[in-house]
Amino acid sequence: MATVLSVSGSPSASSRTSRLLRHLDDRLVAQGHEVIPLDVRTIPAEALLGADFRHPAIVEATELFARADGVVIGTPVYKASYSGVLKALLDLLPQYALADKTVLPLATGGSTAHVLAIDYALRPVLSSMGAAHIVQGWFTLDKDITVRDDGSLAVAGSAAQALTRVVDQFSTALGRSPVLAVAG
Repeated sequence: MATVLSVSGSPSASSRTSRLLRHLDDRLVAQGHEVIPLDVRTIPAEALLGADFRHPAIVEATELFARADGVVIGTPVYKASYSGVLKALLDLLPQYALADKTVLPLATGGSTAHVLAIDYALRPVLSSMGAAHIVQGWFTLDKDITVRDDGSLAVAGSAAQALTRVVDQFSTALGRSPVLAVAG
C-alpha cells in the first residue's frame, strides 16, 4: 500500500477542483492506498505569503510531502497557470520535496484554452522539485463536474473515463495494480 498526498491548490471552499480530488481519492483508497488530503487554502495566509518556514502548518505540510510515496496535485487554472496558493506552498517546500515520488498533475478550468497549463506551467515546476515520475495528467472542464443536491459529485462520461484511466495509471506507477471497478 502506498501513501498518497492529495493536494488541492484551490483557494475556494466550494471548489470543483477540491471536490474532484476527494472523489478521486475514494478510487485510490478502494485500490488499497492510504490517501491524505491537503487543501492548501486551509494553511494560514500569513504563513504562505510571509514565507514562514517555521509555521506549524508549513512544517506539517512539508512532513506530509516527505511521508508520501505519491502526490496528486490538483489546481484550478487561472490566467493559463496553476493557482497562486499552490505556487505559494510549492515555493516554501524544500527544493527536492518530490524526489523519489510519483506525481499525478490534474487541473480544472472553464475553457479548453487552458488545457496546456499542466504541461507548460505545472509540469516544469514538479520536475524541478525532483519528481521521480510524473504520470500523464488530465484537464477537466468545469462543465463536466456537477455537484448533486446531496453533495455527491458527478463527472460527465468521457471525462470520467479519462480520469479513471489516469488515476489507474498513477496507481500502477505506485507499484500496485488498480482494481477494475466502475468509477462512480
